[in-house]
Amino acid sequence: QVQLVESGGGLVQAGDSLRLSCAASGRNFFSNYVMGWFRRAPGKGREYVAAISRSGFNTYYADSVEGRFTISRDNAKNTVYLQMNSLKPEDTAVYYCAAGPSTIVLRSTGGEYWGQGTQVTVSS
Repeated sequence: QVQLVESGGGLVQAGDSLRLSCAASGRNFFSNYVMGWFRRAPGKGREYVAAISRSGFNTYYADSVEGRFTISRDNAKNTVYLQMNSLKPEDTAVYYCAAGPSTIVLRSTGGEYWGQGTQVTVSS
């Protein structure tokens, strides 16, 4: 059974940094899937944030976070990370990690597996 568990959210001030983690469980799962992060702000729909290839060599970002956020993964630890720097109030959202078969599918339709989400709140 596949399970994704996010952690690392919290309340910070504008300009601060946070690192989110997503730990995956499930036999022979993690290294076979593309991983990504999405977010949902209050009153808004789900928004793609970033994705990373199986090897971690290729990364992709939404324009809104390019240059501020960094996605990475450690396949030995079955964990994907999202380093968020220079946070803005508009980054306030519940952040979800997701796993999908390809970056195209992940970015366009979402993940095959989802975590429960972690709240990030950025005050001005």
